[in-house]
Amino acid sequence: MPNSTADADFPPGLSAGEVLARRAAEGFNELPAERDRSLARIAAEVMREPMFLLLLGAGGIYLLMGDAHEALILLGFVAVIMAVTIIQERRTERALEALRDLSSPRALVMRDGRAQRIPGREVVTGDLLMLAEGDRVPADGRLLAAHELAVDESLLTGESVPVQKSAEAAAQVFAGTLVTRGQGLVRVTAIGSASELGRIGKSLSAIGPETSPLQREMGALARRLAVIGVALCLIVAALFVILRGGWLEGLLAGITLAMGILPQEFPVILIIFLALGARRIAQAQVLTRRLSAIETLGETTVLCVDKTGTLTENSMAVAMLSAAGQQLAIEDEAQLPGVPEPFHELLEYCVLASEIAPHDPMEKALHRLARDHLANTEHLHPDWSLAREYELTPGLMAMSHLWRVPDRTHQAVATKGAPEAIVDLCHLEGEARGQVLSEAAGMANRGLRVLGVAKAAHRGDDWPAIQHDFDFEFIGLVGLADPLRREVPAAIAECRQAGVRVLMITGDHPRTAQAIAQGAGIAAARVITGDELANLPPAELAARLADECVFARVAPDQKLRIVEALKRRGEVVAMTGDGVNDAPALKAAHIGIAMGKRGTDVAREAADLVLLDDNFDAIVRTIALGRRIYANLRQAMVYTLAVHVPIIGLTLLPLLFGLPPILAPIHIAFLELVIDPACSVVFEAEPGAAGLMRQPPRDPAEQLVAGRHIATSLVQGGMTTVVVILLYGLALRSGIAEAEARSMTFIALIVANCMLIFSSRSMVAGLGTALRNITPTAAVVVAGTLAGLVVVTAVPLFAAPFLFGGLTLAQWLSAAGVGLAGLPLFETVKRVRIA
Repeated sequence: MPNSTADADFPPGLSAGEVLARRAAEGFNELPAERDRSLARIAAEVMREPMFLLLLGAGGIYLLMGDAHEALILLGFVAVIMAVTIIQERRTERALEALRDLSSPRALVMRDGRAQRIPGREVVTGDLLMLAEGDRVPADGRLLAAHELAVDESLLTGESVPVQKSAEAAAQVFAGTLVTRGQGLVRVTAIGSASELGRIGKSLSAIGPETSPLQREMGALARRLAVIGVALCLIVAALFVILRGGWLEGLLAGITLAMGILPQEFPVILIIFLALGARRIAQAQVLTRRLSAIETLGETTVLCVDKTGTLTENSMAVAMLSAAGQQLAIEDEAQLPGVPEPFHELLEYCVLASEIAPHDPMEKALHRLARDHLANTEHLHPDWSLAREYELTPGLMAMSHLWRVPDRTHQAVATKGAPEAIVDLCHLEGEARGQVLSEAAGMANRGLRVLGVAKAAHRGDDWPAIQHDFDFEFIGLVGLADPLRREVPAAIAECRQAGVRVLMITGDHPRTAQAIAQGAGIAAARVITGDELANLPPAELAARLADECVFARVAPDQKLRIVEALKRRGEVVAMTGDGVNDAPALKAAHIGIAMGKRGTDVAREAADLVLLDDNFDAIVRTIALGRRIYANLRQAMVYTLAVHVPIIGLTLLPLLFGLPPILAPIHIAFLELVIDPACSVVFEAEPGAAGLMRQPPRDPAEQLVAGRHIATSLVQGGMTTVVVILLYGLALRSGIAEAEARSMTFIALIVANCMLIFSSRSMVAGLGTALRNITPTAAVVVAGTLAGLVVVTAVPLFAAPFLFGGLTLAQWLSAAGVGLAGLPLFETVKRVRIA
């Protein structure tokens, strides 16, 4: 902001009461787009699902056959399953709504006399917005104050050149546009559909998300199984009519098989796992902006991170001053009695070369030290006004400010930046140059971020186009410390154990970068600088990236070169960034990770994940969670395939062997009440294997459900089929009535499915592993299933619709024992597969 504005008191903004009143009158700052689905709409969508259409069809056939009681019971199951499905859908919707709310653009507003960072949707008319470079404007407003403000309005006008904005002209800013330079203070005049963007009718809901590789894989698998299922259904219906007669009964048998084989659970499982997984990741202080990123987390082989604020605490403090041949070490700023006179000019020009109202932690530290120790001296200049800024560029890592000085015939120029850049600006040669750079290197070796500071005087209003044209005089060096976060070394070690290589990319001095990297546990024998990077051909850079892990003096646009080189090597790259210029690299990386606290809206919009606390440890926790989510999803899919095999077998085999039918649609409906919560609740809540972060990253070419997983499912399901069909045949041969034999077979099937839940929770073989650490969720689901099984097999009122006969306690327990025997059999299959 301009000096006059920055020094003036900000208006207090709206009060909390005013905000609530305006929101009640105008609603939230949202474009006219549907944010959620009503219960009625979800119910309508559920009713269109093949499973429910088949259940309704089966109920209709029972009515045609004159069995109204059976039809009503079956339709009752339809209602129960629909209720369960709607509850799951609403749970997923709420998870996605919460993520959308978190990922909405953030806004910095003045309320009740203090600055607050809020979601963009909570902005109301009359709010005071503070805009800075990289912000996405959340609402229309009138500009009250500005400092070199330029806004990209191409979203509205199609004009690619940023528009300069002036407070004197009472310029307007519009929702959805992007601040490309400068700062501004805005009074909000229109929100939501009343904004210019809303009137034009732009809507984010019109942009459909691209399907991810995992979604495509699940879609292809579901289509293949659906084709097989339809073919088998037609075959079963035809066989029934040919072998037994009765086309209605044949149609019912076909519907029963269709209900057992159609893979309607797959898309449900996928979206529930990803949505609830994103909620779990949010608990680790990481926002998932794109659910497909969860798939990629387990494949990550290289993690590229910034130093400041990610590996370090981002709490800069001045640790050393060097001027006029003297050095001042500052161990604790709060205990510093005062700054000696030889260092006053150095600190004075540090402040003049910084932003007036800085956001950068380094500049904040310089302002704080000057405010505390230069107050009431001639070295602070509230009456000077900023006339011109020269920005830091990749070619010159220094920034300069030109100040108008009242009652003087010249302007003052202050510059700060990389010591080598300041040395060049001051045209130091020979011994003088070597002495400065040697001292800077010594400070950097201590892990300090080192800045050179210089001054110049300029006469006239004809300002040079470049910083080199000023006649700078060297003043001294400043060393700032940003300590390593305590948890970083352990997190780096965990990455190394998980086969994820960590690369540190920073704009700091190479020696500072090397010191921090060594403390963090990152291989730092050599450091590649931005200058070296610029001169490396793509092929050579890709080769160097096999071993080099630390990059210093790197400009933001050079991050993109690093990402592209890593991708050429076949790496799966996660990249952190916070600035406008980081957006291309974040977009190009397989997983872009934006900084939530210090990051710009542009960086957040380009990223897949947003770190809410800018902490490296959160990235490592997210990779671990991503691996866990993927592993649990695989276990759920393996279980789902396995439990469908006996359904198919128990529908087909009795028909082929001339036995009475075992399963009817009502039995499939009961099974669905077991399968759905097991997949979407039990497996999703599994804590994951202890060794997930001791395994190498997953091969990107590896399928979620590969051939070996399908084979495991088929064998486990086939074994269940053989065991229960043998039980059914033996029961009939031993003189047990058909209804009682069906009861025993169904008990064995359900108990075996419960045992399969325990077995499928881990790919590691062993009875102890299967039964160890049973989660409360799994215990509740299995207990509820067994309780329901007791009710439908032992209570005559409920057993009759299932065509179950009464059993003795010995018969009931023996049938359950057959199902329990499935657990060691399932574990044997896993052991054979592993061997």
